[in-house]
Amino acid sequence: MSDAFVPRVGGILSADIAVPEHERELSFYSHVLSTGENPLWREDLMNNLGMPVIGLGASSPEYADLPLQWMPHIQVADVAASVERALDLKGTELMHGKDDGGKSQWAVLLDPNGAAFGLIPVVAVEDMPPAEGSAASAGCIAWIDLTVPDASASRDFYGQVLGWSVQEVEMDDAGVGYVDYNMLCADGSPAAGVCHGRGVNLGLPPIWLIYLPVGDLDESLRRVREGGGKIIKATRGSDGKHASAVIQDPVGARLALVPG
Repeated sequence: MSDAFVPRVGGILSADIAVPEHERELSFYSHVLSTGENPLWREDLMNNLGMPVIGLGASSPEYADLPLQWMPHIQVADVAASVERALDLKGTELMHGKDDGGKSQWAVLLDPNGAAFGLIPVVAVEDMPPAEGSAASAGCIAWIDLTVPDASASRDFYGQVLGWSVQEVEMDDAGVGYVDYNMLCADGSPAAGVCHGRGVNLGLPPIWLIYLPVGDLDESLRRVREGGGKIIKATRGSDGKHASAVIQDPVGARLALVPG
């Protein structure tokens, strides 16, 4: 994902989740994300520019139907039209916010595999942070990807619902070739990955994993364990340091961490 905080059809702007044990979860994330000399995230979980990129809400009856997943908010040209296409393709509507005139403002859906995601209108330019704010200097969602048994079906679902186009990515599983998919925004920039549950992605859950950058990944992973979380899957670079890790927080929600 490049050029965070840019208004565009198919772009991922933010993500949120509703959790039990909210105070414990807030303490966990604020500790895990705020590593490094110049942390990318503040203790209130806004990024260091004060932008609310990730939101951690408390579970309540209003959110009872939401799964325990981080849900990316994806910009679309027409929320109502995208909801209608999703339902036609066997998606499920969980919440749908409308204004007093009945116009769709946002929606939360499940895809046919049960992965949750949100729809929002393309954000106005004036509502974006200053131009100097970027993934290099502030916390953002560095990437999202979805791992499912049938990536081709999910590719088609999201292409129709979100307007994403597709770039094939050659993969290898013990000498057997196959393809995963980079999903592209309307302007051709990378938005997300849709992957088969095999090879390097074997064992990952069929949810949208958000990738959050941190200042010191090794220290963040130490804090994950210290705070009652788990490391589900991790990769290391040639220098022996962690290059990425999928983690589980204390209440069971999963996401990925990468170096900032």
